[in-house]
Amino acid sequence: MKSAAPDTTPDATTVREPVVHELNVTHVDGDAYAVDIRGHRLLVDQPVDAGGTDTAPTPVELFAASLAACVAHYAGRYLRRHGVPRAGLRVRTEFTMALDRPARVGSIRVVVVPPQALSAERHAAMLAVASHCTVHNTLHEAPLIDIALETP
Repeated sequence: MKSAAPDTTPDATTVREPVVHELNVTHVDGDAYAVDIRGHRLLVDQPVDAGGTDTAPTPVELFAASLAACVAHYAGRYLRRHGVPRAGLRVRTEFTMALDRPARVGSIRVVVVPPQALSAERHAAMLAVASHCTVHNTLHEAPLIDIALETP
């Protein structure tokens, strides 16, 4: 008689280890850097008036873009779950820098423009889902950040 397989169903006492996601940033030239993520490469730079060559968005622009893209992703998933085509979905984002120190983003405005195919009755529900994207949640529940120096 075979014994039953062990119960591997997670319960409240199961300790899960977080998955570590890694990316690397390397200097390219001047104020330009390459960001390598899972085989994808993004570039960042600074505008000419800030000393860069304006070959790519700034890191802060990518920060705001990350929030906007995450909101768009969640809104798009809502549309897909409800059988609504995503064509026409847009997310417009504006940000301002704080005027005091330390240097940081002071405000971000994210506007979701739903596709025309989404009925007005579903606008609030889609916005609620989009407002709980991972990046937005992270900004509300700030992660622990450790910046260290590794000597070669």
